[in-house]
Amino acid sequence: MRLTIIGAGAIGGTIGAHMIRSGHEVLFCDQDEDHVRAINERGITIEGPVASFTVPARAVTPEGLPERIERAAIAVKSHHTEAAAEPLRLRLAPDGYLVSFQNGLTAPRLAQVVGWERLIVSLVNFGADYQAPGRILQGNVGTFRVGEPGGGDSERVRELCRALPYAEPSDNVMGYIWAKEAYGAMLYAGAVSDLSIADSLGDARFRPLMLALAREVLAQSPVRPEAFDGFDPADLEGSLTRLVEFNRGSAKSHSGIYRDLMVRHRKTEVDDLVRDLRGPLTGYCGEIIRAIERGERTCEVANLELLATLERTERLGRPLHAVVHLVPAPRRASRGPLHGLQVAVKDLIDVEGLPRGNGNPEDMLGAPATRDAPVVARLRQLGADVYATSALLEYAAGALHPEVPETGNPYAPERTAGGSSGGSAALVGVGACRLALGTDTGGSIRIPAGYCGVVGLKPTFGTLDLTGVQPLSPSLDHLGLIGRDVATVALGLSSLLGHPPAPAPERVRLGLLRGDLRDPTLEPEVASALALAVERLRGAGWETSELDPGARAEMAQLFDDVLLFELWQVHGARAESQPSHFGAETLRLIRSAAGASPEAHRRALQRRDQLLPQVERCYQEVDLLLTPVVGICAPRTTPPMDTAEGEAEGRFTSVLNLTGEPAVTLQCGWSRDGLPIGLQLVAPRGRDAELLAAAAQAESVLAVEPREPRVA
Repeated sequence: MRLTIIGAGAIGGTIGAHMIRSGHEVLFCDQDEDHVRAINERGITIEGPVASFTVPARAVTPEGLPERIERAAIAVKSHHTEAAAEPLRLRLAPDGYLVSFQNGLTAPRLAQVVGWERLIVSLVNFGADYQAPGRILQGNVGTFRVGEPGGGDSERVRELCRALPYAEPSDNVMGYIWAKEAYGAMLYAGAVSDLSIADSLGDARFRPLMLALAREVLAQSPVRPEAFDGFDPADLEGSLTRLVEFNRGSAKSHSGIYRDLMVRHRKTEVDDLVRDLRGPLTGYCGEIIRAIERGERTCEVANLELLATLERTERLGRPLHAVVHLVPAPRRASRGPLHGLQVAVKDLIDVEGLPRGNGNPEDMLGAPATRDAPVVARLRQLGADVYATSALLEYAAGALHPEVPETGNPYAPERTAGGSSGGSAALVGVGACRLALGTDTGGSIRIPAGYCGVVGLKPTFGTLDLTGVQPLSPSLDHLGLIGRDVATVALGLSSLLGHPPAPAPERVRLGLLRGDLRDPTLEPEVASALALAVERLRGAGWETSELDPGARAEMAQLFDDVLLFELWQVHGARAESQPSHFGAETLRLIRSAAGASPEAHRRALQRRDQLLPQVERCYQEVDLLLTPVVGICAPRTTPPMDTAEGEAEGRFTSVLNLTGEPAVTLQCGWSRDGLPIGLQLVAPRGRDAELLAAAAQAESVLAVEPREPRVA
């Protein structure tokens, strides 16, 4: 057979060399003049474990193609399809044909040049790499199926298969091509890392991602996908195991996409992937590859971890209504103490390029932020991937906008994740990411963290810069962290502040405020879990003593005078001029603040300052306080702040926004219904690192049994 192969790289070169070796006449065509020259001078060499041989060959650049071609093959990257095929428009014989040896769904574009009647397509899955001019590595022998794009049998396909190495005819070749697209999507994902194909497919951390990518592609197939080389569309779980074994036996360790990115430093086929396939995961993968092509990232495992985080966020976070926006390839420094840590940001904190949504549908469609809030900019400088914005109650004011669904609880999706930082707590609680930013004006970090079974830190007032954050009550607003465990929160805070974490305490004197653990607002299960936690801490050597609440009780009475006056200063003008902008519950809360007295506000702040020394006096006797977070487990919905239920919900948290003391919540048990129960540890102002060191010790002592979240 006489065949002109356009593209003499890994696949075209391997196929053509084997054909020449079997006595067929092959003309290579390639744009690489050095490759063409080497083939003409020294022949083409195949290396590797499959075969090692050199055959003499002829090669030309596109300008040297003959005027008439009876049979042609195209073996170029898919994004070069049109340019490579165009010379055949007038050269291909009327009764000739073009066969594609390409990856991707290139058949429609080739048919535009030569017509469907002159087109044959194939699946080629043996591994090969271009090594140097005139030299190709053949790493393995895989499936090679050839057929008519419309299906069925033909003599020209059978004749072609007799000439091609390893080839077999198929009456459903498009089924093989679509299956290869699904397998190829997994290879694209693995290529963003520096792992081998086998290692990226075999790592349990990335298994859900790989399966989800394959399913996303297969769901789009218009034909029945076919099994090949261990990949079986009907058994994707088993496919991963088989593909790991198949690729471990190949001398081709990394995909062609990876080699294009990191070895040959040239454009990949990613634009065709994103154009031809729909679905969020292939799109996210494409965006990361484009970022690598632009030099903004390099191939490393952190990229694959980001993809896995995006998959979990789609699969676990979306059903909980915890997500506002996802950013698949966020800007960040290439190194730092938070390198590759995926962080979600409450959607009232400015993230450049995204609207500050505030839990309000109109704001969600507003102009994007032109710069990051300082805390977001700092996270990027530390190497973190700021990859998502998370849902919240409207303006963090303790109520939902009716057009924005409430975030569900990871352990009971029909219940609330809490407010207002519920989206951040839910994303961490469901396992989508390890760390998130939240804000806390009366418990809005700590209460959702308690409901969702994660760690929530309200640092000392003013510790983290609130610039670029939507205010609610500037005297009470705190910016803080929600994390999977205390260690993650401590890493986040120490990195943001540039301070080392504190060592584990040798001794902890724990104060229990009289009446807190017997408060009538505590559900019996919550009270029992807290009492058991105290006993366990005592058993671990923590000293406990009961303290009179003293000035704290009076301090708590000042909260409303501070909050309502400042709330009206922030939102009152808009509530009067554009009341329809707000949801009904939020508008009612804002209007209730209309009569807040400046004098009452001034007196409340003055009295707060007078009481603070008395509040802090307790730390002469103890190192930390232990209190409940909230008296109940996650309710069906978050009660508005200005209701009796809302006031009870903030019973143990809001006073700490007045005192400015750092407070951290962590889980201490489970309810009979499988809902998390939390406790709160409090330290003197400025002792955040020591608080977290003690909290880590408490976390270890309590050792709450982990449970899998339940997502609807």
